[in-house]
Amino acid sequence: MDNFSFNKMLSQSRQVLTKSNVASFEQYENDGGLKEALIYISIATVISGLFGLSNGISGLISNIITTLVGFAAFTYIVHFIGNQQGGTSTLDQVAYSFALFWAPLSVLFSAIVFLLFITIVGILFIPIVAIIALLANVYYAYLAAQSSLNLNEKSKIWITLIVASLAWLVVQSSVSKFF
Repeated sequence: MDNFSFNKMLSQSRQVLTKSNVASFEQYENDGGLKEALIYISIATVISGLFGLSNGISGLISNIITTLVGFAAFTYIVHFIGNQQGGTSTLDQVAYSFALFWAPLSVLFSAIVFLLFITIVGILFIPIVAIIALLANVYYAYLAAQSSLNLNEKSKIWITLIVASLAWLVVQSSVSKFF
């Protein structure tokens, strides 16, 4: 693991998003770890948060904290459940792989929602964008999980992602109560 390099991770994100397959994730899964993933997610969360400062600075700070805790919990659960299903990942591999798609998609969809919101008429399209964002995240999560966990059985990957998503919902709702 090297020191954090934003430009390196951005380049790797571009690669996994444009050449979306397991091999793209495999290529980078050992280039960083949880620390780099959390830094990258923090930067993306700040940028995304700037598009929605309607809750002020305290809203931005609480969003950063809940996102970081949620991301760490989600990737840990994917790692844990995936390995229980026969996967062979490290937490660093899972976190880094997931950060490569999650961070840029977060910024992209936040920017789109912001642009739709300021056009007033575009507000009607926000639910559609939310559905597209969800589908994109599910698609890339599936690829990242298959790659980092080294799982080939679809049912085991889906079980891992569904359990992690349910646990993430519990963590997010618990953490958000403090802010």
